[in-house]
Amino acid sequence: MRTPVIAGNWKMHNTIAESRSLVRELKQLIHDVTDVEVIVAPVFTSIGAVVAEVQGSSIKVAAQNMHWEMQGAYTGEVSPRMVKDAGCSHVIIGHSERRQYFAETNQTVNKKVRAALAAGLTPIMCIGETLAEREAGTTMQVVAEQVREGFAGMQATDISCCIIAYEPVWAIGTGKTATPAQAEEVHQAIRGIIAEIGSSSVAASMRILYGGSVKPDNIDELMREPDIDGALVGGASLKADSFFRIVRFQR
Repeated sequence: MRTPVIAGNWKMHNTIAESRSLVRELKQLIHDVTDVEVIVAPVFTSIGAVVAEVQGSSIKVAAQNMHWEMQGAYTGEVSPRMVKDAGCSHVIIGHSERRQYFAETNQTVNKKVRAALAAGLTPIMCIGETLAEREAGTTMQVVAEQVREGFAGMQATDISCCIIAYEPVWAIGTGKTATPAQAEEVHQAIRGIIAEIGSSSVAASMRILYGGSVKPDNIDELMREPDIDGALVGGASLKADSFFRIVRFQR
C-alpha cells in the first residue's frame, strides 16, 4: 500500500507570523493523523519559523524551489544544501508556474531532481499539460516527455525516492479540475512510464499526486481512483480547516 501524501503549496502567501499561525492551527487539527503524510511548503522566509512550529508533529516541510548547485555566484538563489539545512525534507521542483514565468525546462528540472537527491531531499517533481496541449490531444506525449526527461540518466533506485505531482496547467488556480477519470488516465500512464524507465516495483511504489484546484468538495472522488496517491494543494491549503478536510479525505 502506498501511503497517501497531501502537500500544501502556499506559493507567495503568508508572512512569518501568518505562516506560524497557520501551521500552529494545522498541527492541532492533525495531531492524530497517522495514515497520511502531510507536507507544507511555505515561502523561503518562513521556512525556519514553520520548521520550529512543526516540531513534535508529523508535519513535514518542503521548499517551493531551489537551485541545482550546492553553492556559488547565483544571486537570489537558494541551494539544496541550504534547503536541507533550514529543516526541509522535501522540495517542489518544476511547478508549472516556475516553467511558465521563470523559464524552467525539463533539463533544469532534471538537474534539480538530481541535486535534491544528492542533498538528501525528496523531490516532488511537477508535470502537466497546458490547455492548448490538452485540446490538441497531446497530453500523453507531453507528460511522457516531462517524465522521461525529468528522470533522464537516473537509476531506478534514485527514481524510487521521488514523488510526482501531475498538475494539468489549465486546472491550476482556475477553479477547473480534471475529472477523476481524466486524472486517473494520466496517472495510470505515468505509472506505466515509470515501469519502463525504472522497474515495475518502482512504479508500484511511487506516489503520484494530483494538483489543480483541489478542494474539500472534490478530494474524495479524486482519491477513490486507484492511481491517485494524494494531492498537491494550492489555495485550499491556506486555511487550516479546508486543508484538514483534504487531509481527512474519504474514499
